[in-house]
Amino acid sequence: MKKTILVPVDQSNHSYRALDFAIQLARKGNDTIAILNVQPNLHTPSTERFLLKEEVDTYLKEMGMKVLNHAKAYIEGSSVEVKVFIRIGSPKIEIIKLANELNAYLIVMGSRGLGPLKGTVLGSVSYGVLHDAPCPVTIVP
Repeated sequence: MKKTILVPVDQSNHSYRALDFAIQLARKGNDTIAILNVQPNLHTPSTERFLLKEEVDTYLKEMGMKVLNHAKAYIEGSSVEVKVFIRIGSPKIEIIKLANELNAYLIVMGSRGLGPLKGTVLGSVSYGVLHDAPCPVTIVP
């Protein structure tokens, strides 16, 4: 049975370096890569006054699919099986939830993403996942 490596992607250089590393690991172990994009939850009283929940969800899913299609195309030709996932919510929480659902044996992620807050060494999402993940986490600089 193939094992799953979870790789959160957000189109940052850090996430693509993590994806490169995960591809190398997956080739060696004949593993599957699950790529995940987490879109921010935009459901607030202000947005719900002007937009239907379905419109907001459709927009977020379209944005997530753009990111995932780019990452999937990046992996093509590597002979690695890929699964794609979009979630809406807190990146840290959604990454950990999906790792549990997939019974991932490893999470490989960039040290920083595209978020507005930048840590001095690790981004806040990387730091949170590192401490709460159900499996080993590899942080790629």
